[in-house]
Amino acid sequence: MAALLSPPREIERRVGKPKSSAGGVPAVWQSLVHLRRETGAVRGARALLHMNQVDGFDCPGCAWPDPAERGRFEFCENGAKAFAEEATKKRAGAAMFAERSIADLRALSDFELGKLGRLTEPLIRRPGEDHYVPIAWDEAFAVIADHLGQLSSPDEAVFYTSGRTSNEAAFLLQLFARQLGTNNLPDCSNMCHESSGVGLGEVIGVGKGTVSLDDFEHADAIFIIGQNPGTNHPRMLTALREAARRGARIVTINPLREPGLVKFSHPQKLRDLALGGTPISSLYLQVKIGGDLALIKGIAKEVLAAGRLDEDFIAAHTTGFDDFAAAIEKVEWADLERDSGICREDMRRAAEIYTGAERVIACWAMGITQHRHAVATIQEIVNLLLLGGNLGKPGAGACPVRGHSNVQGDRTMGITHRPSPAFSARLRERTGIATPEGEGLDVVEAISAMAAGRIRVFFSMGGNLLSAGPDTEVTARAMASVALSVFVSTKPNRAHLHAGTTSLILPCLGRTESDVQKSGPQFVTVENSMSVVHTSRGHLDPAGEQLLSEPAIVARMARASFPASDLWQGLEDDYDRIRDLIAAVVPGCDGYTERVREPGGFRLRNAARERDFSTVGGRAKFSVCALPDLSLLPGRLRLMTMRSHDQYNTTIYGLEDRYRGISGERRVIFVNPEDLTARNLAPHQRVDIIGEHEGKERIARNFIAVPFDIPAGCAASYFPEANVLVPLSDTAEKSNTPASKSIIIRLEAAASD
Repeated sequence: MAALLSPPREIERRVGKPKSSAGGVPAVWQSLVHLRRETGAVRGARALLHMNQVDGFDCPGCAWPDPAERGRFEFCENGAKAFAEEATKKRAGAAMFAERSIADLRALSDFELGKLGRLTEPLIRRPGEDHYVPIAWDEAFAVIADHLGQLSSPDEAVFYTSGRTSNEAAFLLQLFARQLGTNNLPDCSNMCHESSGVGLGEVIGVGKGTVSLDDFEHADAIFIIGQNPGTNHPRMLTALREAARRGARIVTINPLREPGLVKFSHPQKLRDLALGGTPISSLYLQVKIGGDLALIKGIAKEVLAAGRLDEDFIAAHTTGFDDFAAAIEKVEWADLERDSGICREDMRRAAEIYTGAERVIACWAMGITQHRHAVATIQEIVNLLLLGGNLGKPGAGACPVRGHSNVQGDRTMGITHRPSPAFSARLRERTGIATPEGEGLDVVEAISAMAAGRIRVFFSMGGNLLSAGPDTEVTARAMASVALSVFVSTKPNRAHLHAGTTSLILPCLGRTESDVQKSGPQFVTVENSMSVVHTSRGHLDPAGEQLLSEPAIVARMARASFPASDLWQGLEDDYDRIRDLIAAVVPGCDGYTERVREPGGFRLRNAARERDFSTVGGRAKFSVCALPDLSLLPGRLRLMTMRSHDQYNTTIYGLEDRYRGISGERRVIFVNPEDLTARNLAPHQRVDIIGEHEGKERIARNFIAVPFDIPAGCAASYFPEANVLVPLSDTAEKSNTPASKSIIIRLEAAASD
């Protein structure tokens, strides 16, 4: 079980020198390589020209927004890889599953599973069997209805959603769950930006970012905190490049020195290609893992000392300033330097950039949200913004950069275990469905409930919870304990192989594919990281004749489960019917059907952007928090999980992490050279990683120890391979997000080394 996610394989491995910049010709070349391998060069190139266009399909990868004026090549290297992965010519049909048992498939790595190809027909694994076999759609829906009908309580079912789900499908899924009678609607946001939503919601009243893409054109300073755009959302580098070229100062706060935040060579700019790129960061602070809170406090302490505050904004729009200032005054510099790993002089330099700017944007991602003190850190970032009045004016604001393409839209559509009173009231008024009382289960709670035998049906709309979730071995056993698992998927993944007694795989259309229903061709809608709702319309022929769209799957499942209900009749025939329901139910979506057809879609209102803080008492709140205990026992390191450049979330495109110099291997751990020496470990030696939490050890075996530019006492490794080390019980305060960026470990030489 220790090698559950990615068994070691005999392949060529190389550890080379990290790159000094991102983008350029290699990005173009890698895009072409993936297109040629998966889709065919001509077919792939033609289809790519529709990505992120007004009448085209939304990128299946990240949620970075599209500019108002779009180029013909409005995609990045990883966007091209995401497209190629979905549009592959390879097929995983009945013949493949007849040839390979579940035991055979478990022996494959996540990378190899993804390369089996697109699913083409519905499949079932019946009790006691070791193969998936074909099943007719109507029979599959009957199986689901039968299991749901046997539940002793609706709360014995869990409905998980990934961020690739469209608004239409997400809305229908939450509607189905609430008609069944449960709020058990965990989603991938529980594992990434839940901390952002909770943290922002408490102090500014809105759990989303407050900036638009246009604000990057007006910002004087941009703080990039716990984020690696070069791999996770490369199109953001275009906005940062333009900001840097016009003179904006960019401060990067990150334990690893990521090439994309040092220099970026835009593949479509001849000047960049000729000169080697544009420098991005004016100041790069390699903070200790988890030390961001101390660093932000230090910057704020210097800002307060300089007296460069927006006193009018603070007086008119905030509360709690005096308590905040007094608490900051009491914090000792020695503690801030110790916890952050950054000297006071560098904190002063960051503060000078902040105070020298009229308009400041603060961006962050999962390097901030996946700590026990994540919510406090996010609120400390807001404190810093409030000092300069950097909310509610052009070129300034809070910018949590979401990962998956529609994770924010799913939440807007009601995919949450804690629906708002306004949403619940409108749902009952417009549909007659009463939202169940009380909170449902989030991801961590759902895994725990499955492990305890309290869940009988697990339904997954996209995603790969086993590979994405914490505590891999515990999660695998938990997911296998249910009576029925249902996976709406485009390709085989690890979760399919550790499923319930009965398991269904329901193949769906991808975002790149045409969707034709009874009323004609359809489009779906998504919401990007900056609250813009827009259309997505696929153009490729479907991968198989039996594929159904996600909305059609939910609607047909509902008709089988609620045969007496008229609510579900014909919803999949014309998606405007779904959008009319969204307009009637979801606050802020009035006129949805018409507004989304406007060029570029429409932006949902963000009250905090307008300096309307009525939902938190009329004023934004300064908050006070203590420094967390970041001490380590002798010989221990703090590990964070991260992506390679050749993956997106749990989808692994290839085995190249060229920016960090790694090729042909994923079981690696990046360690400060001094930490290796102190442990008598040689560079590139095989090691076992032992995680320690609450007296229990978790082991990830046979990793290559790579000397790297990372602060002493810190280490980094790829997920999902390192997720086996993430304790299910170690989560962020208030948000319950797994603390995947703060794993206490020790290293030992591998027995096989």
